[in-house]
Parts: sequence; structure tokens; C-alpha cells
Amino acid sequence: MQSTQSELVSEVLQTEAFQELSPQIKVAIFLGGLAFLSSALVTMTAFTRIVIVLSFVRRALSTQEIPPTQVIIGLSLFLTLFVMAPTFQAIEQQAIMPYLHEEISSSEAIQNGSQVLKSFMITQTRKQDIQLLLDLAELDSIPTPESISMHILVPAFVISELKTSFIMGFCIYLPFVLIDLVISVILMALGMMMMPPVVISTPCKLLLFILVDGWSLIIRALSLSFG
Repeated sequence: MQSTQSELVSEVLQTEAFQELSPQIKVAIFLGGLAFLSSALVTMTAFTRIVIVLSFVRRALSTQEIPPTQVIIGLSLFLTLFVMAPTFQAIEQQAIMPYLHEEISSSEAIQNGSQVLKSFMITQTRKQDIQLLLDLAELDSIPTPESISMHILVPAFVISELKTSFIMGFCIYLPFVLIDLVISVILMALGMMMMPPVVISTPCKLLLFILVDGWSLIIRALSLSFG
């Protein structure tokens, strides 16, 4: 898929209209495209839910910056590619390859690809979030999911992903809060009120997380949550 995408980009860059542009405008278009790609990665894929849940795990373990932020983002990125692989393959089969073989026009390729992406986003978006954006835009109910505009679907999808990730984060946070509570009660019962509970609770959290193979459970739960 990466090769076909690179071929599509190179074909666009070799068009006569693009070649006639000044170097400054070419650089501006290139940088704008990169900014759009990063925004699309965050707002139109599984990245948001994954990175927030993994951040909740790190905060619940009270390990400060361990794992480092670069590790969290890197794992979130590749797990996003894993989760989105069926969607990307469908976009390649229905939009990219037919366009490269000159079977469909560029507008049809964009429409086919957006419909595949819409299907993924709609399955992960709550109906009340879509209805909220429709009410704010003063629009009537959409008769079919395929007719939902991207300017309605994208913010609804992001809101739904934020809610889902916070629910998962709460479920992850709760057992670690109980460990903190138990350690605090034990220290108070022993008269060790001056000792910070986090000094004792952090090793206990890490031991529990290791014993239950926490990372595998988190990755499995995240992957299955998109099913």
C-alpha cells in the first residue's frame, strides 16, 4: 500500500499545473499537506483512543515519565496502523488501485476512499454525538449514514473517541486507586503517617501489573474495542 500511495503522490507532483508553481508555493503546499496528514491521523483514525488509554495506564502506575512519551506515541502509532489495516486495504482496493489503473477518475477515487473511511468512523461513533452536531448545525436527521458530511462526522467521531477512552481509562485507573487506598490505610494503622503512600504503592502497582501481564491485556482490550 505504501508503494501505491507514493506512486499516487509522485503522479500528482509531476502534473503540469504543479510544475508551473513557484518553489515557495510548492513548499507551502507540501508543509500544508504534512499538517493535514497529522491532523487526519489524530482525528480520523484509532490513534486518539489508543494514545489516551496508554497515557492513563502510565499515570495510573505513578511511574512519572516511564514509559517515555516517545514510546507511548510510537506504540500508539503502530497499533493504529494495525487496527486500521483492514480500512487502509479497502481504500487501496476500492480507490487507489483503480485510480492508478485509470479505471476511475480522481474525484471517484476520493469519494470511494472517503466512503470506506466513513464506514469505519460511523461504526465507532455514538448516535447521540452525531445528533449533537446535527442539532448544532441546525440540520435535519441524515437519512443514510453514507450521506453524513465529513464536517459533521469528524467532530462527532472525536467526541465519541474521547468519551470511550475516558471510560476505559477510568476502568484501568480504579484498581490502582484501590491499591493506593489500601496502602494509605495500612500506613495510618502502623502510625507511619509521615511516609508518602506512593513510596509503597508504586512497587505494589508495578508488581500487580507485571503479574497480570498488563500490557498484553491493555493491547488486547484496545484492539478488541474497535471490533
